[in-house]
Amino acid sequence: MYICLCHGVTDKKIEQTIDEGATTMRELSKELNVGSQCGKCCGCAKKILNRKLIEIADITDQVA
Repeated sequence: MYICLCHGVTDKKIEQTIDEGATTMRELSKELNVGSQCGKCCGCAKKILNRKLIEIADITDQVA
């Protein structure tokens, strides 16, 4: 699903960027330009970021 229409960024691309190490909205904006145009995508992008970071933290806890 497209999250940022201004730059054509999908939820999968945001998730991939998080998997590659992005942990903040600033990093997502730097890598994908999310939120740098009209800003309407920031809320959805932040939700994806938070969800993925929680998933990563849960996986890390299970491995440790």
